[in-house]
Amino acid sequence: MANEVKETTANAATTNNENTKVEDKPVNSTTANNENKENEAKEGDNEQGNGSSAPSKKKKKNKKKKKSPKTQTEPPTVPVASIFTSHVYPEGETHEYRDDNLWRTTSEEKRAAERASEDDYNDMRKAAEVHRQVRAYAQKAIKPGMSMIEIAELIENGTRAVVDENGLEAGIGFPTGVSLNHCAAHYTPNAGDKTVLSYDDVMKVDFGVHVKGRIIDSAFTMNFNPKFDKLVEAAKEATYAGIKEAGIDVRLCDIGAAVHEVYDSYEIELDGKTYDIKPIRNLNGHTIEPYKIHAGKSVPIIRNSGDETKLEEGEQIAIETFCSTGRGYVVEDGECSHYARNADVGFVPLRLPRAKSLLATINKSFGTLPFCRRYLDRIGEQKYLMGLRNLVSAGVVTEYPPLVDTKGCYTAQLEHTILLRPTCKEILSKGDDY
Repeated sequence: MANEVKETTANAATTNNENTKVEDKPVNSTTANNENKENEAKEGDNEQGNGSSAPSKKKKKNKKKKKSPKTQTEPPTVPVASIFTSHVYPEGETHEYRDDNLWRTTSEEKRAAERASEDDYNDMRKAAEVHRQVRAYAQKAIKPGMSMIEIAELIENGTRAVVDENGLEAGIGFPTGVSLNHCAAHYTPNAGDKTVLSYDDVMKVDFGVHVKGRIIDSAFTMNFNPKFDKLVEAAKEATYAGIKEAGIDVRLCDIGAAVHEVYDSYEIELDGKTYDIKPIRNLNGHTIEPYKIHAGKSVPIIRNSGDETKLEEGEQIAIETFCSTGRGYVVEDGECSHYARNADVGFVPLRLPRAKSLLATINKSFGTLPFCRRYLDRIGEQKYLMGLRNLVSAGVVTEYPPLVDTKGCYTAQLEHTILLRPTCKEILSKGDDY
């Protein structure tokens, strides 16, 4: 989920498997034959002693058929816990730290620190596996002609089923973003939205999954017209440059410089005109904390951001980059759909009874996780807009309107959630697709 920073200066927003060899002991064939003959003779003596000429019948045991492991359906409906019955989920792609932090790879002290956090890591990996399975189906199923509501609900229904939604214990991390073309982020359809996906649209699909508040935030861009391939490729390469640069004690400004350098090397020709592909300078990555999608640090995607803040051990970070054929700067525009309760605001007296009851619903259903109007509709809330506006004006709830560049331009995004473990960097949301 995008982190908008309104200033353009500092803070511009396997396990290794060991194959065990089993050596078979050689068997002497003569000895084996003699043993067989002796056994046959004993069996014959037993039959004569019993006075029975008919051979004894052995009862056949009914063998229980082993249940084959469950696999995911299309659309996805099987909880991931039913597929991974051990409830141990796949580790993401790992990378050693570089230079002064290379020692961490073999440090026994750091390995012990990781063992102490294994439950938290497993929750993150479970959420990541849900994300991979849901998006695998989405990438196959989404086609031009579908409405934005159909697309968003396809992803959200899959997420709810595969994560086995359970209140604030597990579920959707934030509203499904399906921002189109010049809209870079924070668009999800409200009820009644008639927008339909077309062949020439460029759509950013940004959705989140959480398990016990551990959020996986990952996004990709879909295009059907191959003329936009370069734009999508640029976002992917820039994001991976940022991931490569990220690490413990790395300055945020250095990540931004690495990302910007990639974008400098890209341009795209659209309808006979060549455009420079620019980073969107006021959109950033961000750190993530339990139940808090945008935590304290913003990760710039431009050089000269001036942010000397360092990343630290144990931090979970969404590395996301956005690019544009427009001016490379977004503003808020359009009907708002995204909201979140402000985690930093304490008790605020509310005069409007509807605002009070709505806040109670938000606290119970979403806590500090972002939500959208469709989610309020889904849980039965009605005539809530006045109460919602009151909560926003009181500062209890923050609204996140769509973020758009120049109309007529195109934008792209790629995002992964990484974890700075004590011994290595793990790309939690990495999959075979991206």
